[in-house]
Amino acid sequence: MYIRLLKLFIPSLIIFILFNCRPENPVKKPVIYNKDTLQKQFIKANQQLMQKENDEMDYYAKSHNMPFYRTTSGIRYYVYEPSLKGDSIKDDMEITIDYEVKLLDGTLCYSSKTEGKKTFVVAHENIESGIHKGVTYLKRGDKALLLIPSPLAHGLLGDFKKIPPQMPILYDVQIH
Repeated sequence: MYIRLLKLFIPSLIIFILFNCRPENPVKKPVIYNKDTLQKQFIKANQQLMQKENDEMDYYAKSHNMPFYRTTSGIRYYVYEPSLKGDSIKDDMEITIDYEVKLLDGTLCYSSKTEGKKTFVVAHENIESGIHKGVTYLKRGDKALLLIPSPLAHGLLGDFKKIPPQMPILYDVQIH
């Protein structure tokens, strides 16, 4: 009877030892990244994000039935109350704007009613580059909407306050 127990116990003991006697921290092979493959993946991801933003801005224009003009930089603008006499805005001009900044879902983020008007020199001040580019399609006295893609607004990180990361924004402006 003891021999039968030993015959069962010894193989079980061997199996137990084999499966439990391996190193606790096996050496992992280093992961080797291919720089070109990684770069292509980032480019593809960025293109998909930009396409998503373009689709969102196109949907906004279509759903609000507004004939926005699309610029080569991706900014869209719609002058809903044109000035009859105003000068065209050019780089190096100082302008003042009344504004509302909204997300495409209509959430109001900033307004000149609470923040005050913005006065700046076009192409020289530290505000969203999309504003600098967008106002050059307008004239003094114009009231217009500017749809600004995130790279020309607040980019990958947002503004850390009210505008989320990678978010296109809508500026409703009046140029003075």
